[in-house]
Amino acid sequence: MRYAKKILALAGLCLGISTFPMANTLTPESFTLQQAIDYALLHNPDLQIMQNRIQQAEAQLDQALSAFYPEVKARLGYEHSDNPARAFAMIIAQRRLNLTGGTDFNHPGGVDNYRPEISLQYSLFRGGQDYYGSKAAQSAVDAAQFDKTTVRNQLIEMVTRSFYHYLAALENHKVALHAIEAVESELKQSRLRYAAGTELKSDVLSLEVQAAAAHDQEIHAANTVELIKTSLKILMGLTAEQALTLDSSHKPKLPETPEDFTQLLAKAMQQRPDYRAADKRLQMARQKLRAAQGVHLPSASAYVNYGSDSKDIDFSTNRDNVTAGVMVEMSLFSGFRDSAKVDQAKHQLAIARKNLTKTRLQIENDVKSARLKLTEALNRVNVAKASVAAAEEALRMVTAQRDSGVVTVTRFIEAQVARDQAHARHIAAYFDALSAQAQLNQAIGSNRD
Repeated sequence: MRYAKKILALAGLCLGISTFPMANTLTPESFTLQQAIDYALLHNPDLQIMQNRIQQAEAQLDQALSAFYPEVKARLGYEHSDNPARAFAMIIAQRRLNLTGGTDFNHPGGVDNYRPEISLQYSLFRGGQDYYGSKAAQSAVDAAQFDKTTVRNQLIEMVTRSFYHYLAALENHKVALHAIEAVESELKQSRLRYAAGTELKSDVLSLEVQAAAAHDQEIHAANTVELIKTSLKILMGLTAEQALTLDSSHKPKLPETPEDFTQLLAKAMQQRPDYRAADKRLQMARQKLRAAQGVHLPSASAYVNYGSDSKDIDFSTNRDNVTAGVMVEMSLFSGFRDSAKVDQAKHQLAIARKNLTKTRLQIENDVKSARLKLTEALNRVNVAKASVAAAEEALRMVTAQRDSGVVTVTRFIEAQVARDQAHARHIAAYFDALSAQAQLNQAIGSNRD
């Protein structure tokens, strides 16, 4: 399949047609959540690095598979010798031995020999080293693909959470602006009442302090919005100079109550790409061990050499010759190098087993934590909703009493601060629930673009 893709790509280049998907270089005026995710999947550098690692693993697989093909070489050799035995062999190979010509075989003089040659060598058996080596390389490709899926799922989760944090920051900024507006209005009325002699100076000063605090909160909320946009730009592969506008018109629905932990964990063990990558690396370690152990078995190879010997560079079929054979060899002692390779492979297998166990424990923790966070956030939403209703009603009543001169400005400020805090808690709980759902999706490996 990979070779077919390469052929199609080459054909497309020859015909002037691209067979690869073109990255969308245009950015929409305002990103929705799905558009932000799609853009990040195209431009995030971490994801592009993982794609390059897949291609690197595929190249290593091609190298491993090359052992199952014959190796063909072409070479041209030149030799000059006045050694009687060697020179006599050259003359015979060049088909120009003349016993009646008075040749002095003890003193043949210098003889030149040119040999153009094509050789073919094919490995028949190497103790399973080639077979298990190719299987290990295929497992490495599979693991790299699962690694990319892991990074992809993490990217989707981070973009989603950042997007929800941005929406929460916008809502908090609106609350801060509303608080400024309310305090400024009350401060204006208090100053008029103070000028008329019906308001205490201390009440006006208290409202001025409250107005300053409201402005400080607004500055912090506005800065939080920009900081979140900056972090989201990094995830999406945007530079600091590029503009980013996010669509905040759509308010997402609250997630539902999560499933039982056992059901979620079962899904995670089937879907989490990092667990499947760890399992592939365990298979790869087993295959590398089998390949390393194959060095203790005999190996066999066949070879064919076809060439021509002559005293000049010209090739002639009258002087060609063929040599074919089979060679069997076995390593008896390599200075403990082969045993060390086997020991190394055994340790790698032990590490792979422990890494698989570690990954499973991490998945269990991820699922448990994400489920607890989602359940907690949903409960907080219900509590915060009731708190907002109570705080709004309390502020309405205190405002009416304030207008009638029944309560002091201190009580009015307390009611207003309580209302703003109730809204802030509701906003935090609402978007924490959405973020927890995104985290739970990533924990069970169900993120989709």
